[in-house]
Amino acid sequence: MRIIDLHCYPNTEPLIRSQGPYVEALSRYWKRNWVAKQEDEVVEDFKAAGVSAVLVAFDIESVAGTEPCSNEYVAGFRDRHKDVILQAWGAVDPLKGEAAVSQAKSAFIDHGLLGFHFHPIMGHYSVDDRALYPLWETLASLKCPVMIDAGTTGMGAGLPGGLGAKIHHAHPRAIDTLAADFPSLTIIAAHPGWPWIDEMTAVALHKGNVSWELSGWAPKYFPESLRKDIAGRLRNKIMFGSDYPSIPHQRLFKEWADLGLADDVMEQIFHGNAERILGV
Repeated sequence: MRIIDLHCYPNTEPLIRSQGPYVEALSRYWKRNWVAKQEDEVVEDFKAAGVSAVLVAFDIESVAGTEPCSNEYVAGFRDRHKDVILQAWGAVDPLKGEAAVSQAKSAFIDHGLLGFHFHPIMGHYSVDDRALYPLWETLASLKCPVMIDAGTTGMGAGLPGGLGAKIHHAHPRAIDTLAADFPSLTIIAAHPGWPWIDEMTAVALHKGNVSWELSGWAPKYFPESLRKDIAGRLRNKIMFGSDYPSIPHQRLFKEWADLGLADDVMEQIFHGNAERILGV
């Protein structure tokens, strides 16, 4: 079965540097050293897992003062390894205002990116902030998909004040508002959205332009209500992502298999929905 992994960080030095002060918290959260690999090692990880990977850039420069893991970098990584890297999500820092709009437009067109990923908690913004609407207007006009994190994160977890990050910035209500205000914008919610899984389910069911990839969580911890909806009323909206390097692929595949979903449902989750909705 083809497996499209929609949420893979490069896990190389540019990614680690871009995460700045949050590296320590990520090490604690995932209970292992959070260190960079060489590019070829990352590619071998994807090959061993048998996935077509979609890389994710990262940019929180305004709040962390760190150099982004840039659009140019993930596009180049993709182009150097087209046999295993399917596409790349870019990243812009919405707090940069007009500069972010200009950067997004040029990066999407010049580098042929799949779309853009947004990390509201670590970026210190909510996607329904009206000050950010010029960015969404531009992306909607370009028919550029967006992937937006929902729910809590390991970045800053356990540190005093979470290093200033506020988890409510990633509440599903912000995605709901954005989807309502920009109905032509294709939105992919990333991660199950804990502690608001039911709210995220409601948004995905109600908004035709919102789909959902469930990266960053071990499937054995999915609540029973979500398991039922994956097999039922959400089966045309759910997509696979790993949040690499957070959780090993083999563990994810085993736990997805342990859910006992029908083969046709797994075909949709592992590749069919991404192919249809994102054209990958």
